[in-house]
Amino acid sequence: MELKPGYKMTDIGIIPQSWEVQAIGDIASVKGGKRLPLGKSLVSRTTLHPYIRVTDMQDGGVSTEDIKYVPDDVFPAIKNYRIYVSDIFISVAGTLGIVGTIPLELDGSNLTENADKITDISCDRDYLLHNLQSSRIQEIIESEKTVGAQPKLALTRIERFLVGVPPTIAEQRSIAEALNDAAELIANLARLVAKMRCLRQAVAQELLSGKRHLPGFTEKWQVKSLGELFSFSGGFTASRDQLSSKGICYLHYGDIHNAKKTFIDVRSEYQDIPKLDIPLSNVPSASLLDDGDIVFVDASEDVEGASRHVVVVNPDGIPFISGLHTIVAKSRADELEHRYRRYCFQTSTIADQFKFFVVGTKVSGISKTNIAKITLPIPSISEQSAIADILSNMDAEIAAIDAQLAKTRELKQGMMQALLTGKTRLL
Repeated sequence: MELKPGYKMTDIGIIPQSWEVQAIGDIASVKGGKRLPLGKSLVSRTTLHPYIRVTDMQDGGVSTEDIKYVPDDVFPAIKNYRIYVSDIFISVAGTLGIVGTIPLELDGSNLTENADKITDISCDRDYLLHNLQSSRIQEIIESEKTVGAQPKLALTRIERFLVGVPPTIAEQRSIAEALNDAAELIANLARLVAKMRCLRQAVAQELLSGKRHLPGFTEKWQVKSLGELFSFSGGFTASRDQLSSKGICYLHYGDIHNAKKTFIDVRSEYQDIPKLDIPLSNVPSASLLDDGDIVFVDASEDVEGASRHVVVVNPDGIPFISGLHTIVAKSRADELEHRYRRYCFQTSTIADQFKFFVVGTKVSGISKTNIAKITLPIPSISEQSAIADILSNMDAEIAAIDAQLAKTRELKQGMMQALLTGKTRLL
C-alpha cells in the first residue's frame, strides 16, 4: 500500500508520522475494583460512600438513578478501591467493555470488582476514553469472550491495548472535544427519545383504559372478553431448522417475543420474513394469517413475555403461516378498528390479566382457554380511530428521532475512525 506523505504504517494501521503508538500501560495505570467483604451488603440509604456497579454503568458515563451505598462501618475495608473524576472505568466481567467517566457528585466512589479504573493518565483523558470506545478496541474486547464461561477481561490485557497518540495535548484535546460534541448530541437525542416514550406510554394508558376521553366522545365503553371478540387456534408446527429463504412466509414465535414492534406488514417486510418450503395444502386454514389477525406467543421465559403479540397487516392476502408456540386470534365481528388492535393490549390492566392466567416456573405459558377470559374495554369505532391516530402519530415522531439518533451514531463512528487515526487533522 502506498502511503500518503507524512504518514506511516504501524501495528494499529496508518497514522501520522508525528504520532506514536503506545500501550495503555505506558500512558496510564490500570487498577481493579473491590467487592464488599463476605457477609456485608450494599444499602439503599445514603451514606458518604457511593458504590458503582456494572449495572450503573452506561456508555460514556454512569446512571445515578439507582446508586447503592457502602455502610460506614464497611468502608474502611475497601477504602483504597475508589474511582475519581479524572479516571476512566471499564467493565471487565459479565458485560465487557462499557467505558466511561463518573460525574463530579460521585467523585471518590467505591468501584465494583467487576470493573477496572484507568488512572494516572498522561494523555488527555477524554482522548483516551474515545479510543477505548472505538470499534477497533471494542472488537478486541469482544474477542475476549469465552463460550460457556463468565466473560472476563484481564487487567494485563487492557494494559496491552494500543492507541495512536498525537504529540501534543492540544491536538489530543481538539480531537476529544469534537467527539465530545458528537457524544453530547447523541445523549440529548437519546434523552428526548426516552422522554417521548414515557409520555407516549402515559397517554396510551389513559386513552386505552378510558380514564380520559378525547374531546367530542362521551359514549360509555363496553367491556367484552376476548372470547367474545375472537376465535382462537394454534399455529403450525415447524422448527427454525426447516426455515429457508423460499416458500410460504412463516411467523416464528421468537420473531414475536423478541420484536419491539406491535404489527407485521407482510408486503413491506416480505423479503425479511422467514419462509417454509412446503405445499400450501399441508397447512390448516386456521394457521394461515389474514389481515387484522392477532398472534400471541403461548410461552415465554418470563411472565411479561407471555402477553407479547403482533397484529398482521396483510391486505393482499399473501400466504402467511403462524408457527409453533403461537396462538392465532381471528375476529368474530368487526368491533375493533384495524389500527386500534395494535394498541389496545398495551395497558397495565391487560398485562396484569395475562400475568394472572400465566402458569409455569421456568417457562411461563398461557392457553387459548385463558386468553379467551381476558376482558377488554371497547370504545366506539370512531373513538378507536381517533385514539389510533394520536398513538400512531406519536410513534411516527419517536421513530423519526430514533432514525436521527441512529444516523448520528453512525456519523460519530465515522468521525472516530477519521480523527483517532489522524486521517483527518484538526491542528
